[in-house]
Amino acid sequence: MNSDKEQENHSRLHASHDTCIVCGEKNPFGLKVSFRLTQKGGVEAEFMPKFAYEGYKGLLQGGVIASLMDSAMTNCLFYHGVSAFTAELSVKYRKPVHCGRKMLVTAKIEKSWNPLHFLSSSMFQEGELVAEATAKFMESDLLEKK
Repeated sequence: MNSDKEQENHSRLHASHDTCIVCGEKNPFGLKVSFRLTQKGGVEAEFMPKFAYEGYKGLLQGGVIASLMDSAMTNCLFYHGVSAFTAELSVKYRKPVHCGRKMLVTAKIEKSWNPLHFLSSSMFQEGELVAEATAKFMESDLLEKK
C-alpha cells in the first residue's frame, strides 16, 4: 500500500503541520516522531521515550502518550489525503509506559463519513499493549485544502 500517491499526500499535508510538537521536523523542542505507512494502510512509528518526558518517576507522562497516539492518527489521515482536526479523543491507559524503553505506536482508519473520520491507535512496549485510543476527526475549512 506504500504507493507514491500516499507518500505525496503525506508530504503535501504534513507541510502545514511541520511545527507539530510530536511529528514536526521544524519544531526545535519536538519529539520528531516519523510515521510510516503500513501494508494495511495504517501507520506506525517507533519511539524511545526520554526521561525528560516522565510524569511519575521513570514513567512516560499520560499527556505525552495521548499526544503520540493523536499524532499517529493525524498522520494516518495525511497518508490518505485528509487533513482534519481532532474533535474527540478517548484514551485507555492499560499499563505504565517506561521511559528509556522503545515503544511502538500504530494507527488506522476505522471508518470515514466525510467530513467525519473515526480512527484508532494502539501503543506497545516490549510486545505488550500499554495504551489504546479512539478518536473522531473533523475536516474543516480552516485547514487549507490543496
